[in-house]
Amino acid sequence: MKPFSGIRVLDLTHVLAGPFSAYQLAIMGADVIKIESPDHPDVARPVGSVQHLNRKGMGTSFLTQNSNKRAITLNLKTERGKELFRELSASADVIVENYRAGAIEALGLGYSEIAELNPSIIYCSMTGFGQTGPKRGHTAYDNVIQAISGLMTTTGHVGSSSPLKVGPPILDYFSGTMAAFSIASALFQRMKTGRGQRIDVSMMDSAVMLMAWTVTDFLNGGGAPRIWGNDSDNAGYSCYDTADGLLMVGAEAPSQQRRMWKMLGRDDLAVDQTFEQVLSKRDEHAPILAEIFRRKTADQWALEFHDAGLPAERVRTLEEALAHDQLSHRSVLHKLGKIAALDQEVTVPVTAFTFAADGPEITSPPPFHGEHTDEVLREFGYQDVDMFALRRDGVI
Repeated sequence: MKPFSGIRVLDLTHVLAGPFSAYQLAIMGADVIKIESPDHPDVARPVGSVQHLNRKGMGTSFLTQNSNKRAITLNLKTERGKELFRELSASADVIVENYRAGAIEALGLGYSEIAELNPSIIYCSMTGFGQTGPKRGHTAYDNVIQAISGLMTTTGHVGSSSPLKVGPPILDYFSGTMAAFSIASALFQRMKTGRGQRIDVSMMDSAVMLMAWTVTDFLNGGGAPRIWGNDSDNAGYSCYDTADGLLMVGAEAPSQQRRMWKMLGRDDLAVDQTFEQVLSKRDEHAPILAEIFRRKTADQWALEFHDAGLPAERVRTLEEALAHDQLSHRSVLHKLGKIAALDQEVTVPVTAFTFAADGPEITSPPPFHGEHTDEVLREFGYQDVDMFALRRDGVI
């Protein structure tokens, strides 16, 4: 039995952050029912660089976080559609939605309305800025939150005053992870109290948490963060050119730096005992390290660091990283196999942890738009004639 076996989740989300949160519950055993409009599918369905997948509503943006879900269509702008959603909600454990703040309440399907039907419901709302504050009604995407949160100003090239966006949509996936954790916490709390919970997840709040140390430093006298690019204020915690590529060195602590200098044949520099001493010599030590590291290849240096018990790795391309032997020993990637309707094999990320038993697992591929509508409605007693009428009226 997986942790969330028997838990039913209504997934009213689209794009990345919301679907990823529900996906993390689905791979741990939850019965996740993805609800999309009959006329307006999840906007991630046609997004990705593989065009023939986009045309089939299975773009890589959608494939990434929708395995193990069942998909139904439901028009929540119709009264009958709202009634159906309330019927589904009455027996659900969790609802996840990422409508603009106030929009779901305007439909009469907010937490207070659903909690009257199902007091034990865990109701999670995900937005760019949260359900409170002057920006509660503003829409946002990952790049916009990176901009307003200050995250972009912590990243960039040395000597440049131009902020730099982090490439992948990290805030989507981190806020999705925060939502999944909050839902799991609320389910555990409900086991002890019997009560449901209202959860408010904000992407901007998530951005602050991604910068937790930087934020603490700033708020307690550290000043604005300096842009270091691939380097830092610590010479042993920086990136260097080698004979054939870049080497990222992680000998941060004074004890690590003493070992590093001895390994490099510079016992005379293996003397610093405190972080303050290490940081004070950054400008002196960085050029020395730069000259030493040019003598060998990045892979040769990485092996020497590993033998000394010190962290360092060659900077790899994504292709190289995904082909690394280390990943073949982990469960972070899953090959779905050949999906007939797509006429190709599909591989997607799963999650970043394993269990010794009954852990995260993909058991079914991402669903097509409305693929399980009839199946789910039959579970609630609807017959073919009922579903014919619902389709005729534009409800499903």
